[in-house]
Amino acid sequence: MDSDTLYTIGELSRRTGLTVKTIRYYSDQGLVPPTDRSTAGYRLYGLDALARLDLARTLRDLGLDLASVRKVLDREASIPKVAEAHADALDVQIQTLRLRRAVLRAVARRGPTTMEMNLMHRLATLSRSEQRRLVSDFIDDVFKDLAANPEFVMLMHSTVPELPEDPTPEQVGYWVELAELCQTADFRTALRCIAEAQAEESSRQDVNDLHDGLNQAMRDRLDEAVSAGILPAAVEAAPLADSLIGLYGHAFERAGDGDLRRWLLARLQMTVDPHATRYWQLLATINGWPASPTLAPVYTWFTTVLRGASTAAATN
Repeated sequence: MDSDTLYTIGELSRRTGLTVKTIRYYSDQGLVPPTDRSTAGYRLYGLDALARLDLARTLRDLGLDLASVRKVLDREASIPKVAEAHADALDVQIQTLRLRRAVLRAVARRGPTTMEMNLMHRLATLSRSEQRRLVSDFIDDVFKDLAANPEFVMLMHSTVPELPEDPTPEQVGYWVELAELCQTADFRTALRCIAEAQAEESSRQDVNDLHDGLNQAMRDRLDEAVSAGILPAAVEAAPLADSLIGLYGHAFERAGDGDLRRWLLARLQMTVDPHATRYWQLLATINGWPASPTLAPVYTWFTTVLRGASTAAATN
């Protein structure tokens, strides 16, 4: 057959393996326009229709939509550009499917409550930017109308939960727990107290170096206490507590009296707030960060010692 040969839809179907219905649909959509019509009014197609149908079938099998296929066939867009765009779209779809799979597995394992189910549904339907905004909006609401330490607020905004592209059911569960935590009044109160305290302390020079030094000192003293076989909650460790009180007293230019002891006790209790501690633990697990060392045991021990020493002093 030469280039002037015309084919009916049935002949195209036999040559391409596509159904008559599909070819007619493609023709109606403008992907394969007829070259002519027979005297009986049937559509007739030229040789180029075979090539267009073969390419259209290949592109459709790859998942391209009809509009993109038409642009390629009409040479309005190149195959590489269209392929790249659809590959990017597939990346998003694959990520969404992985997240939904993890959510379903988390549901199967956890037996979640109604609230948890609602949160999981939101997680499965939110985009990554919407997931971040969920926590960012919470942070904005917590620190609204509060003279908070801007560095602390910036830290909270810069360390939001970011689920990996293929999250585990455990990470989904932790995300739900974190979202629930952000809805509790106790956690909001704890964050506001921490921010207010840091804002007050940030007016002092070298406050960051100071806290680094104090934290290291606490680690060193605790190591000494453990090496010496002293129980963490032993009131007999009061001299150790007094040495740390001296560090704080010198740093903050406060007198080493009962008021300082009470102030320090309140400050440490706030630092080891379980809601704040849990938030950072959840955040690290969700984001796949390595577990960071925590001073919570040190602060807990130190607080216990201070409380015991204060009680002993009050009874004497």
